[in-house]
Amino acid sequence: MGLTKQYLRYVASAVFGVIGSQKANIAFVTLRGGEKGRYVAVGACEHVFIWDVRKAEKVLILEGKKHEVTYLCPSPDGVHIAVGYEDGGVRIFNLLNGESNISFSGHKSAVSVIRYDALGARLVTGSRDTDVIVWDIINECGLYRLKGHKDAITQILFLESKNLLITSSKDSFVKWWDLDTQHCFKTMVGHRTEVWGMVMLNKERRLLTGSADSELRAWDIQYIEEGKEVGEPQEKKVRTLLENEEEDEEGLDEEPEERILSCKKAGSVLREARDRVVSLVTDAKAKVLACHGLDATLEVFTVLSEEEVQKKMDRKLKKAKKKAKFQEGEEHGPEPVVERKLSDEIQKLANIKASSKIRSMDCLAVPNGEMKLALLLQNNTVETYTLNTTEKNPTGTKTSRLTLSGHRTDVRTLAFSSDNIAILSASGETVKVWNRSTLQVIRTMGCEYALCSLFVPGDRQIILGTKSGKIQLFDLASGSLLETTDAHAGALWSMCLSPDQRGIVTGGADKTVKFWDFELIKDQDSGKNKRLTVKHTRTLQLDEDVLCVRFSPDQRLLAVSLLDCTVKIFYTDTLKFFLSLYGHKLPVLCLDISHVSALAYTTHPANGHYLSSTVLSLLSFRSSVMFLQFVPKTHLFFTAGKDRKIKQWDADKFEHIQTLEGHHREVWCLAISPNGDHIVSSSHDKSLRLWERTREPIILEEEKEMEREAEFEESLAKGDEPVVPGETKGEAEPAGKKTIETVKAAERIMEAVELYREESEKLEEHSAACKAAGKELPPPKMNPILVAFGNISVSVCFNISTGELEVSLLVLPFPYVPDLLKLFNGYVQQGLEVELVCRCLFFLLRVHFGQITSNQMLLSVIDELRTNTISKVREIRDVLGFNSAGLQFLQREIESKEDVMFFADATDRFEEKKRKRKKRERAVLTIT
Repeated sequence: MGLTKQYLRYVASAVFGVIGSQKANIAFVTLRGGEKGRYVAVGACEHVFIWDVRKAEKVLILEGKKHEVTYLCPSPDGVHIAVGYEDGGVRIFNLLNGESNISFSGHKSAVSVIRYDALGARLVTGSRDTDVIVWDIINECGLYRLKGHKDAITQILFLESKNLLITSSKDSFVKWWDLDTQHCFKTMVGHRTEVWGMVMLNKERRLLTGSADSELRAWDIQYIEEGKEVGEPQEKKVRTLLENEEEDEEGLDEEPEERILSCKKAGSVLREARDRVVSLVTDAKAKVLACHGLDATLEVFTVLSEEEVQKKMDRKLKKAKKKAKFQEGEEHGPEPVVERKLSDEIQKLANIKASSKIRSMDCLAVPNGEMKLALLLQNNTVETYTLNTTEKNPTGTKTSRLTLSGHRTDVRTLAFSSDNIAILSASGETVKVWNRSTLQVIRTMGCEYALCSLFVPGDRQIILGTKSGKIQLFDLASGSLLETTDAHAGALWSMCLSPDQRGIVTGGADKTVKFWDFELIKDQDSGKNKRLTVKHTRTLQLDEDVLCVRFSPDQRLLAVSLLDCTVKIFYTDTLKFFLSLYGHKLPVLCLDISHVSALAYTTHPANGHYLSSTVLSLLSFRSSVMFLQFVPKTHLFFTAGKDRKIKQWDADKFEHIQTLEGHHREVWCLAISPNGDHIVSSSHDKSLRLWERTREPIILEEEKEMEREAEFEESLAKGDEPVVPGETKGEAEPAGKKTIETVKAAERIMEAVELYREESEKLEEHSAACKAAGKELPPPKMNPILVAFGNISVSVCFNISTGELEVSLLVLPFPYVPDLLKLFNGYVQQGLEVELVCRCLFFLLRVHFGQITSNQMLLSVIDELRTNTISKVREIRDVLGFNSAGLQFLQREIESKEDVMFFADATDRFEEKKRKRKKRERAVLTIT
C-alpha cells in the first residue's frame, strides 16, 4: 500500500542574527599564529562564533549539537577551546580546523565555569549541580568528582605552584582542595553573600574575591611548609602537661592549626558600583585587574609589584620624615612610621563606560604596555577597547564594535520578498534586510518599535507598523525613510497586503480597521521623480481593540480578531458583518486563511488553536501560541509558541506532522517563503533561524515511534546512578555519569559476549562429537572462528569513547565479567592494546573485587592475568625507555654537530629576536 499523502521534512539550515548569547562568556583566542587580541570567541545559542573584531567578520563556527553554550575557556597553548553546555556536557574543539574529538559528560545541569591547568593536561569544570569534576584530557576520561558545595559553582582556580584547587560558590563559601588526596582541607566563611568571582595576585600569594556587595575582599596566603627543604621532616609541636592544662583553662576559642596554608583577610578594595560582581578577571601576569557589575561601567585596577610598592612606601616614609622634621624643629621625636595599606598595592586605573549593560568581559596584555579589553553586552553587541597602562591617567579607547550582524532587541516581525531571496526582520530600533543565501545584511535602517511588516509588491519598498500607531515606508535602494504616516491612535498590531496588491489593511489598538491604497506622488526633495505613498480610503469602527486582520485570498471577506476573544468576519466591499467565530478562552493573537478561502485558523495564548470550518480545537501546546501561517497553496500550516518549538500541522486530517526544535527561548514570529521551501523564525534568544524543505518524505507512524523511543531513552538515562559496591560516598566520587550512550555501550558489550558464548558452546559440542568419532581438533585458542568472536567482544570496548568506558563497564552485569576477563587474558598474551586492556581490567577488579575473589573458578584466570600483565607492561616500559633515550641521544648529536637548540630554547631565542626587531623598528619610527 503506497503513501496516501506525502509530507516533506524541514531541517535546520542556518543560525544568524545573533552576535553573542547572554548565557556564555567572551574570550580572546588566537587563530593560526595570528595577531593576539584580534579574535574573540562568543557563544551563539548552541554554536560558538569566532569573530575577527578588526574586520567585523565571522571567521569560524564551532558547531554544537542541541544544547546552549554556557561557558568558554581557551587552552594555555591557544590551539584548543573547551566549551561547556546547558546539559552539563563539555566538548574540546581544535581552533585550527574547528573539529571536536574530545567530549566529556559528567554534570547533571549547566556547566558554569571551566579551567585548564598550567600545562593544559587537566581540565576542571564546575556546574549548577554543585559538583566540581577534574578531567584528564590526555586519556580523555574523568579523574574524580569533588562534592561539598551546596549551591552553583561560580569560579575555579588552579594553583600552578601547588597541586591545589580553589572553588567558589553561591553558597557564600570558598573551598580549598588538595588534589593529591582529593579532599577539602579548608573552607573560607568570611563572605555574607554569594561569591561571584575570584582571582589570584602577587604570584599566588593573594586571593581577591568579589561577592554581592561593593567590596573586593583580599586574603593573604601563606604556605606552611614553603620554608622547608625537600625531604626535611615536618616539625612536631610537643606540648607538656602544664601547657595542656593552661590551654584548657583559656578555652577553645583558638583557631584550629593550619595544615597546608593559612589564609587571612588583608583588607578590601571598594568598587564604585553597588551591585554584585559579574566578572572579575586579570591578565596572564596578574598585573591588571578588571571587574564589572550589572551596569555598563567597567572598572580597571592596576596591581603593583613588590618592588613598586616598596618604592612607593619609601617615598611616603621620606615625606613623613620631612614633615615631622618641619613640625618638630630641632627636637628629636619618635621615628615616623608609615602603615602599608591594600590601596597602596591595588590602585584604580580607569573606568570604561560601555554603550549598554555588560554581560561578560575578557582582557589581554600586549607587549607595548597596552591592555586589550573585549566586552560582550546584553544587547547582542561586542565592543573592544584598548587601555595604555603606562600612562598616569589612561582612558579607554573604543577600537571596534560588532553590531551589523544582529538586532539590539528581539525581532518582532519577519517577512519574505516575493522572489524568495530577501528576508526582512524588524525589532525595537532597526529594520534589517538579509540575503537568504549568504545570510549577509543588505540594508540596516533605523525605525520605531516595529510590530508588523511586509514587502511592497515589486520588493523595492517595505512597510512597517509601529507600536506608536505609525506606518513607516522605507526605500531599499537608498536605505532611507520615505515617509511616516500616523495611522492609529494606539499600537498598530497587524497589517495585511490585499490580494490584488493595490493596498493594505491595518488594525490597531484604537478599535479601528483602516484601508490604505498605494499611490505614486511627486517627490518633494527631487522635484522630478515620483515616490510611493499610502492613502487612507476607508475605516471600519469596532467595539474592541483589533489584534489581527487577514484578507481571504479572493478578497471577498476580511477576518478581524478582537480583544473580546472573538473573530469577526466582514464583507470587504460593503464592510457589513457576516459571521462571528467564538470559542477561544483568551484573545486571538494571530489568524490565517488558507488559499481556498475555506479554512480560517486562529490561535490564542491558552495553549490551543482552532479551525473555524469544523470548530476543532487542537490542544497540544504547553504554552502560548504566538504565530501561525499557512504554507502557500496548501492546507499545511506552521505554528510557533513560547514552548520554543515550531510545529507543522495538516489542516485536512488535523494531525501533527513534525516539530522543529532549535530555539532556546520563546519563538515570537515566523515567515514562510512564497514557494514554501524556506521558513525563517525569530526568538527571544536574539537568533534568527532558517529552515529548509528537503526531498525526504515523512511517515507519521515512524515519526511517532521515534518520539516514543526518544522519550524511553531519556527516561532510561535518568534512572538511578550506578553504585560501586563497598565504596562509601564522600567528598570525592567517580566523574562519569550514566547516559543513554553508556547504556547502549554496555548493551553492545553484552551482545558481543553472548556471541562469544554461543560460539564457544558450538565448539565444545563439535569437539565432543569429534572426540567420540576419534578425530583430532586444534586447541580452542587456535580456532579461527572463536578467535574472531573473541576479538569482536573485546573490540567493542575499544570502540567506546574513553570518557564513557568506565561507566559502561560499571553498569555491566557481573555474569558477563568472567568471560571478559578470559578475553582480556588472551589479548594481553598477544600484546594487543595492553594499556587499554589493563585499564578495563583494573577497573573491573576494583568494582567486583569481592565477587571475583570469592569465585574459585576465576583464581587461575586472575593468576594468569597477573603474570601476563606484569611481563607485558615491563616490556612496554622498556621499549618506551629505550625510545626516549634514543631520541635524547639524537638530539644531543644534532645539537653538537649543527649547533642548533631544540624545542623551548629555540622558541625563546626566536621570541627574543622578534622583540628586538620590533624595538628597533619603533626606534626608527620615533627618530623619523
